[in-house]
Order: sequence, then structure tokens, then C-alpha cells
Amino acid sequence: MLKMAHDTSAPASQLIDTFRSIVGDGHVLTDAGATLPYRRGFRFGQGRALAVVRPGSLVEQWRVLQACVKANVIVIMQAANTGLTGGSTPDGDTYDRDVVIVNSMRMRTIHLIGGGKQVVCLPGATLDQLEGMLQPLGREPHSVIGSSCIGASVFGGVSNNSGGALVRRGPAYTDMALFAQVDAAGELHLVNHLGIDLGTDPEDILARAERGEFPDASINWNAGRGHDDDYARHVRDIDADTPARYNADLRRLHEGSGCAGHLGLFAVRLDTFEAEKNPVVFYIGTNQTDVLEDVRRHVLGSFSELPIAGEYLHRDAFNIAEKYGKDTFIVIRMLGTRRLPALFAMKNRFDRLFDRMGFMPSHFTDRFMQFLSHFFPNHLPRRMREYRDRYAHHLMLKVSASGAQEARDFLTSHFAQHEGAFFECTPDEGAKAFLHRFAAAGAAVRYRAVHPRTTEDIVALDVALRRNDREWFEVLPDDINREIIVKLYYGHFLCHVMHQDYVVRKGNDCMDLEHRMLPLLDRRGARYPAEHNFGHLYAAPDDVRAHYQQLDPCNCFNPGIGQATKRRNWVAESV
Repeated sequence: MLKMAHDTSAPASQLIDTFRSIVGDGHVLTDAGATLPYRRGFRFGQGRALAVVRPGSLVEQWRVLQACVKANVIVIMQAANTGLTGGSTPDGDTYDRDVVIVNSMRMRTIHLIGGGKQVVCLPGATLDQLEGMLQPLGREPHSVIGSSCIGASVFGGVSNNSGGALVRRGPAYTDMALFAQVDAAGELHLVNHLGIDLGTDPEDILARAERGEFPDASINWNAGRGHDDDYARHVRDIDADTPARYNADLRRLHEGSGCAGHLGLFAVRLDTFEAEKNPVVFYIGTNQTDVLEDVRRHVLGSFSELPIAGEYLHRDAFNIAEKYGKDTFIVIRMLGTRRLPALFAMKNRFDRLFDRMGFMPSHFTDRFMQFLSHFFPNHLPRRMREYRDRYAHHLMLKVSASGAQEARDFLTSHFAQHEGAFFECTPDEGAKAFLHRFAAAGAAVRYRAVHPRTTEDIVALDVALRRNDREWFEVLPDDINREIIVKLYYGHFLCHVMHQDYVVRKGNDCMDLEHRMLPLLDRRGARYPAEHNFGHLYAAPDDVRAHYQQLDPCNCFNPGIGQATKRRNWVAESV
């Protein structure tokens, strides 16, 4: 393997000077402390970089990419850096060229087209920003739960085929994008597949896209799909021997969609969706996994109208989230999601400050927030807590107002004959149930921060189970269970996508543990990762690597994703 030196030689210095002339001194970061938040992943991954460059316009981003390609450096396109598998940060220092991180979060523009039925998003646009813009129009983006609350970018979802909780919409997908691509000869090209006529000169195209100069005559309304419009039919095929959605599904890899950073994206065009009015949430509890599987199969196979969402939560995840996700729950209830990205950013600044001080305990902000949470009263509805005491398996089924009676009738009949029960939530209970489910996604991270003496780390898997798999609940062998403190199972149950977080006991090898778990999933016909992409944690299949190589024949953008070679022109690395 070749090691990358942190090059400050004359060519590197000249490149940094070029960056400064394009974006300004304050938006070119080279100090190790200043670049650390961009070089370190949200949950996994860290590496070295020559510089972090923060363009403020699409034209600036184009010029930065031109300079990078001319200087033969690696480009890592980065937005909010909220991924879980290290896919938007450098991976160590084993590169054959210098690495430049191009962070796009200064470019947060969103343009509505077609009266808001579609949007054109620029690189820094976030899901929570898009959700807020569409709300007055009675419309929604692809995803409205989970990562949208911590400032995840629209581009991150599209680039990684991210899934989401909403059953009818499938993974984030679009045929329509504006992007930079390096060809086999090492030449940079701008490709406009937005389906909007913006001219022929690259800088004119980018300036017009940024300003939203989209006269009606320039828009081709038949240019392609703005979402996976076949997913609602696909997920209903409950007897199929394959998962409903997963990152290696070639049907959903097209240019910017699923590119995993192997293109320089400038804009994506996406569909929006009419928001449901007065949805109804049913809270279901049982101690038998077959009972929930029968619910899933009937809902998908027989309901005249697909539910909006169906989220699963195991009792252990309920309990851990109740304690270690309490402050997240309370902050969102008090302040809403709009302010959460800023609060996370402030927390990260304090974490960096305390790390530099040296004498403060590790994860001080997490421990302090956990301490404060004890002073707030119990935040979960009484009926939810009663179901926690009675049942191990919990399902939150959200349906439209028009589908509520069908769901009500089925659940009444089903639980008259099977173990378990359900109740129809009030609007407040329904909101709290789904918010509690969201809080579970970060609870393991908080547990690790608060218990460093007993916890080694977290193994986090997102797994796509076969659509016809009745044995959906994982049973681990004793030798693996002994190394785990607690297992958190939660997920998008109707899609059979499970998130599985394992808090590992101190002294155990997390990587070895994961490598022993993955063959168990292989034998079940599961696919992984389901929606967080391969990053640097998972090996991508050969056909997905071929897709990356077709997009980026020089291996200039984000090399090493899916544990592929990091070397130029996809040359195999020496062992």
C-alpha cells in the first residue's frame, strides 16, 4: 500500500493558493484542528487531507474541481458528513495522491418547479430545510424522519440510495442530475441531465442553475423519474426471495443516484409528495414474532392502500432509547427539528474544545446532557410504557385517514385470534411513538459515551431481509452474545429493513465480531448495507464496483469506497 504524505511542497502550496483565489482565504482550511470535523466521520472513519475547500457557488465548485483534476489530486465531495460508514471522509492515509475535501454546505439553495411538485436542490441543501420549504405547500420530500433531524443533505440521500421510513416511496432516487465527471483520459466534463435547458457553456449553465433561471419552455417534464415510482408495487411482492431495497440493487444505480461520491454533483431534480392529512397511528405489541410477520404480510398483500410507515422497535431498544435518547426526544419536542442541526454543530464545537483541553473527561457533552435528562419527568405516554412491560415486540403502523378503517378492522380481527394487542394513538401519542423510534437510532452512541469503562464500541448493521423471510428476528449464537452488552433492534418493518446496533463489551474486537456476524446474515439471504451505503466498512460486490469504475474511470473521486482500490485508474493495490 502507498502512504500519502501531507504534502506542503511547491505544487501543493500552489494548489492551496489557487483554492484561496477561487473561494477566499477563510474557506480554505489546512490546519489539522480546523479540518478535523471534515476528516472524521459522524460515527466511523478518519484520515488525512491536504485541504478542506468550501466553495460558495456552483461556479466556484466547478473551478475548484478543475484545479484538483489539473493537479492530479483526489477529490472527496462532502456535504453534511452525517453518514455512518465513513463514506464522506478520508480513510486513513493509504492513498497514492493528496486528498482534497470539497465541502458543499455553503450552497443550500432549493428551487421549486411545477408549483412545488418537483425541486432542484443544490449541494448543501438539507432534508430538514426541504421539509420546511414544502410544508406550507402541503407537500413533503422523500424522507421526513430520522436523518432529516440532524441536518443530513439531500445529496447524501441520493448519492447513497438512502432508504427512509416511508413505505410507498422507496430509496432516494432520481434520473435527473447536473454533475462533473472525469473521463478515461483525465478530462473534466460538465454533464447536464437535469432535463432543463441551461445553455452550453459550463459556467453559464452553473450560474443559471444557481439562480433558478428555469423558464417553462426550458423544462422537459418527461426527462426522467424523480423517484422510484415502481417501489410501491415492488414492496408488495411478499413472496419474493430477495430484499425490497438494498444498496447493491443495480436497478437503482444511475449516474448521481448511488454514485457514492464518484461524481461531482451540482444539482439534482426530485419529485415531492402530497402530505397526508390527519394520519392515524396504531401501536401494536406482541411477544410472538410470527404475529407481527402475519401483520406485515397481510398489510402489504391485501390492504387496498399501502400504509405511510411501519416502524419496529424491540423492548431492549425501547428501554435504552427511553433512558439514553431522552434529551434528544425532549429537545425535538420543545424546539422542533429546525434547530437541531445548529445544536449538533454547537455540541461538536464544544467536543473539539474539550478534547484540546486534555483534562476534561472524554465525551463530556454527552455525559453532561445525560445528567441533565434525569431532571425531566417521564416523557413517554402511559400506554406505550404499559405495552413495553407486556410485550417484547412493538410496531407503529401509520396509515392515511382514508385507510384507517381498513387497518382498524383488520387489527381488531387479527388480535381477537392471536397473542398481542393494539391501541389507536391520539395524535400526540402517535407523534411521540415515532419520535421515540427516532431517538433509538442514537441511543447506542450515547450509551457508549456514558459507559466508556465497560463498552468497547458499537457494531452497527443495517440489514435488508428477504421479502418472504418469516424468520426475521435475529438469534445469535452464545459465543457472540457473550461479547455484547445489549442489542438494539429497530427498523422499517414493512420493507424488512432492520437496523441492528450491538454495544460490545470492553476488551472484545469489534471488527472480528462483525466478521463473525456477517456470514450468519449471508446464510439467511440478507443483503447489507441496506441504506447507508458501503463506505469504507463494507466490501461492494463486483457489479457495483464496475458501476463506480464506469462513472469514474480515473478513480479521482472518493476512491476506496466499498473497499475497492484507492489507486489511480483502479490499479490493484499491492498486498
